[in-house]
Amino acid sequence: MKASVFIGTSLDGFIARPNGEFDFLPADGGEPHGYNEFIASVDAIVIGRNTFETVLPMKPWPYAKKRVVVLSTKRLDFSAIVGANVEQMSGDPAEIISKLAASGATHLYIDGGITIQRFLRAGLIQRLIITRVPVLIGSGIPLFGSLEKDIHLRHISTKQYPSGLVSSEYVVDEAEERAGSK
Repeated sequence: MKASVFIGTSLDGFIARPNGEFDFLPADGGEPHGYNEFIASVDAIVIGRNTFETVLPMKPWPYAKKRVVVLSTKRLDFSAIVGANVEQMSGDPAEIISKLAASGATHLYIDGGITIQRFLRAGLIQRLIITRVPVLIGSGIPLFGSLEKDIHLRHISTKQYPSGLVSSEYVVDEAEERAGSK
């Protein structure tokens, strides 16, 4: 099972404002910067309840017919999303990965601040694609939270776009992770 992150941040590392708004991100994602190719490569999208509630009012539904798994212990109402493939799960990240692997998923898109942080801390993210938007917002919801240990990454590539977007791809450096756990 492969789990990846594809996310936009302000230059100062925030994925949303303190109230959850991400109005500083380019409208409609800005110019093409790899999202369409990325989303085509995933079997399922795993998001937390806060992210779900943020994207729920978007028309059209931003994930089209992709399988979306919303993590929450609170019962959620999906009736407003007509024709979408949305389900709910709860549990720790390893349980979620196990359930999705058992259902045939092979590549997951992990999205939402808390969800990304939980999966990173559990060592279940293999790839991160982070697109920085040329704006400082000063405060908000950070992409990365506290960690019990360093997570070593290996840089794969960085691309810049005419609008000022800068997208960098990293993979978790498994050799460093193994060395650090001894």
